[in-house]
Amino acid sequence: MIGVPIVTELRLPTRLGFEKVAMSTAASVAELMGFSADRIEDLKTAVSEACINAIEHGNQLNESLGVVVTLSIDDASLEVMIRDQGTGVKEGMHVPDIDRKMLGEDDPRGMGMFLIQALVDEVEYVSEVSGGSYARLVIYLNAGSRK
Repeated sequence: MIGVPIVTELRLPTRLGFEKVAMSTAASVAELMGFSADRIEDLKTAVSEACINAIEHGNQLNESLGVVVTLSIDDASLEVMIRDQGTGVKEGMHVPDIDRKMLGEDDPRGMGMFLIQALVDEVEYVSEVSGGSYARLVIYLNAGSRK
């Protein structure tokens, strides 16, 4: 029993490749919490995609800006917040046409938000009035807790 949530924070540069640091840290925390290997793989993919979005779309690859990843654990869940300092996220999620992508008729990129939503139990995207945005991802230890 944890009681008070345990919080870990990472400060990452806006540079592609550093999403792997957040992905590895989230996987280590999830393993300590007792998540299954499959759920950990889902989490790794979701965290990596959210960090890439923060780096590319939020901060627009501006290396003078940073990305902050906060992991909060309690007895039932792991919450990961990925915060950028950029102009914010676009409203709404694009649902990709997988068939068109497979046929090469559509850009193979552009599936990040769609993948994240499919892999975690809760996801929220918020553009802050003061600037920046964040993605909040939650996975539950008990699969019965899923939304």
